[in-house]
Amino acid sequence: MTNNDIVQKLWNLCDVLRDDGINYSDYVTELVLLLFIKMVHENTEAGTLKKHPLPEGCRWSDLSKQDGQNLLETYKRVLLALSTGKDGHGNQIHDDPLITAIYSDAQTRLREPRHLRQMVATLDQIDWFSAQKDGLGDLYEGLLEKNANETKSGAGQYFTPRALINTMVRCLKPQPGEIIQDPSAGTAGFLIAAHEYIKSQTDDLYALNTKDKTFQTTQAYVGIELVPGTRRLALMNCLLHGMEGDAEGVVHLGNALGQTGAGLEKADVILANPPFGTSKGGDASITRDDLTYKTSNKQLAFLQHIYRNLKPGGRAAVVLPDGFLFGEGMKTRL
Repeated sequence: MTNNDIVQKLWNLCDVLRDDGINYSDYVTELVLLLFIKMVHENTEAGTLKKHPLPEGCRWSDLSKQDGQNLLETYKRVLLALSTGKDGHGNQIHDDPLITAIYSDAQTRLREPRHLRQMVATLDQIDWFSAQKDGLGDLYEGLLEKNANETKSGAGQYFTPRALINTMVRCLKPQPGEIIQDPSAGTAGFLIAAHEYIKSQTDDLYALNTKDKTFQTTQAYVGIELVPGTRRLALMNCLLHGMEGDAEGVVHLGNALGQTGAGLEKADVILANPPFGTSKGGDASITRDDLTYKTSNKQLAFLQHIYRNLKPGGRAAVVLPDGFLFGEGMKTRL
C-alpha cells in the first residue's frame, strides 16, 4: 500500500462517522483521537519511539481486543483517562503534560459500538509496514491535507500547501542549534518541515552530539496556535515526527498578538502563514502594547511581531497576500 492508498482508506472511515451522525467538521478530530493511539502503537513496535508514551490500560491493545458495548465504554474511559491523567477510580495513571494537552477535553461522539468496531478493524487491516517507510507522521500529514482539500471549513483555513512550505524552508536553510518559530502554527507544517530539513543535513541527527540532538527535539521549535482543536492536531503531528518540545509540547496554546506572543524567546528563524482574515474583531484580539504601529489588521500586526521577534541577523519567510506588498499608508511604513 502506498501512503495515498492508506490516506484514502482512512478517509473512507469518515463515511462510518457520518452514519453515526458526526458532522463534516468533526470528522478528522474524531478519527485522529483513535488514529493517534494506533500510530503510537505502531511507532513503538517499530522502535521509532523509545518508550510508549501512553499509560497501560490506554493503549491500542486495550481497545483492539474489545467488542460491542464494552469497546465503546473502554474507549470513552481511555479518552477520559488520557485527558485527566486519572483512571475511573481517581488513581493517577500518567502525569505527562503533553499527553494531557493532546487529549484535553477529548470525547467521542460515537454512539454505535459497531461503528467504532469497524474503525478499529480497518486500522488493524492497514499495512503499517509500508507506511513506516515514509514515516507515520507523513501519513498523518496526508490525512490533514485531504481534509483541507475536501472541506471548505475546519482545517482548510490552517493548511499551507506542502510544496510551498518546503520551498520556504529551503530558502531559509535552518541550521542545528537555531530557534525556529511559527507564531500561527496551525497543524505545525512549517516546524515539521524545518525539522525534516535539518535531519536531512545531519544524517537524521546522528551527526550531532547528544546535547545538540536533545536541543533539536526538545527546544529548537516553538509554535503558537489560537484554536485548541488545531493545536491538538499540531501536538500529535509533532510527536509522530519525533519532536517533543518542552513540557507544553512544541505548539503552545495562545494568541501571538497577545501576551503569549510578547513573552516568546527571540528566534533565529520564523516561518509563518498568518491568518488572512479581515480586520473585524482585530481590536479585541490584538492586545500587544509593544507594536510600533497600532492596527486592527491581523496581518500587519503579525508582521510586526515577526520582525520584532527575530534575533539580530535572524531571517523570516512569510506568506502574505499581494495587496500587502503594494498597499499605502501604514503598509508602506511597515
